Amino acid sequence: MASTTDHPTDLPKMQYRFLGRSGLQVSVISLGGWLTYGGHVENEATFACMDAAYKSGINFFDCAEGYAGGESEKVMGECIKKYGWKRNDYVISTKINWGAANGDNPVNNGGLSRKHLVEGTKASLERLGLDYVDLLYAHRPDRHTPMEEIVRGFNYLIDTGKTFYWGTSEWNADEIERAHHVATRLNLVGPIMEQPQYNMLVRERVEKEYSLLYSEHGLGLTPFSPLKSGILTGKYNNGIPDDSRFAKSDDAYAKGMVKRFETEDWVAEAKKVAALKPIADKLGVSQAALAYAWVLKNPNVASAITGASRVEQVYDAVKSVSVVEKMTDEIMKEIDEVLGNKPVPLVKRF
Repeated sequence: MASTTDHPTDLPKMQYRFLGRSGLQVSVISLGGWLTYGGHVENEATFACMDAAYKSGINFFDCAEGYAGGESEKVMGECIKKYGWKRNDYVISTKINWGAANGDNPVNNGGLSRKHLVEGTKASLERLGLDYVDLLYAHRPDRHTPMEEIVRGFNYLIDTGKTFYWGTSEWNADEIERAHHVATRLNLVGPIMEQPQYNMLVRERVEKEYSLLYSEHGLGLTPFSPLKSGILTGKYNNGIPDDSRFAKSDDAYAKGMVKRFETEDWVAEAKKVAALKPIADKLGVSQAALAYAWVLKNPNVASAITGASRVEQVYDAVKSVSVVEKMTDEIMKEIDEVLGNKPVPLVKRF
């Protein structure tokens, strides 16, 4: 089905990167459905954002069984059907761990047991209207389920054609290493990607804790929150604007963010973000573009997942692709001096 959305002609050409040590290529900017699609954004706005993303060269769309009680998957599936996208042309992921919406009894509708991995994935595919997802994540670790059961469960889903690759989200380095150890011992496939939070203000795990996993296992990253809920755009430096989502929304997440703006940590972060503005101005880019480009400068990042409630936000994210080449060593050093939070990577000792 053709779209009527006007599409700008001045966007940079989308770039694609291999996802970790795999042959799969994903757009460096991807679109996620957390807290928006199926939740706080009307379906037509969701369709417009996904259509704008697809026309801009974005081929990777991320959701989860726990997003809006499964509604995010439903809306994404409806969009794919609405526009008639060819299955070969896009990459879609979902995440399994919180599937309370799948049944009436929460017992066994969560976690990473083989039962929930298989049943949860089946339910997600039904909501998406797809035969398979390209990527399947363990949405947070499950320390009640043996690692061997988790690894075998994901490999069963690969072997039965329900997904092509599996990965993790917000697992620690030891848990990812143990998953690979089990997979190697059993001659199975280990996790090839991790979806952590990563941005200018949150970098310890990606740049230090995971540092040995990139060379050892070819771990690829698809980080979320590159703008840290919009903080790195600079629009919250002087408080919460009346027209912002946090000011208008009364959901639990927005209320929590509003409370956070009153803390000392927030004041310290706001000062750092404000101090980044001269660097963005020098490059002639927005602070949002600077933040996206900074994340993409990391060679271990395959794709930065952005959330968008308006088409303009999709285009702003795509424009950052052309900013990466401006992120010279000198600019990166200036940013590090402002942030003062650069971790020291781990060093392999044997």
